[in-house]
Order: sequence, then structure tokens, then C-alpha cells
Amino acid sequence: MTMTLKALRANQDLNQEDAAKKIGVTKWTWANYENGKSFPNIMTIKKIEKEFDVKYSDINFLP
Repeated sequence: MTMTLKALRANQDLNQEDAAKKIGVTKWTWANYENGKSFPNIMTIKKIEKEFDVKYSDINFLP
């Protein structure tokens, strides 16, 4: 089952700022990821996988 970044964040009861801090980006960068305005690089994807306990193939990067 794929999940959007917004759903991953909501499942952990995080706001955008807290989700961003978990992976070392700004709130605005996280918001751009959620809205499909930009996409994380491979290192950031690895952090998302680790911090949210999800595989890359299970993340839907489109809003």
C-alpha cells in the first residue's frame, strides 16, 4: 500500500515542522515535497525511510 508524505506525517501525529525536523529539512522544503513542487534527493529519501519506517516503493511523492 502506498502512502503520501502527508499521510505518513499524519500517522505519526506530526505537523510539517516536526516532520521536517525528523529528516533535517526546513518546514518549507517538507511542504514542497508534500505538494509535489519538489522532490527529495536520495539521501533525504533514505532519512524518510528510516524515520517513518517505510520503504521507498511504498511512498507516493505526488500530492
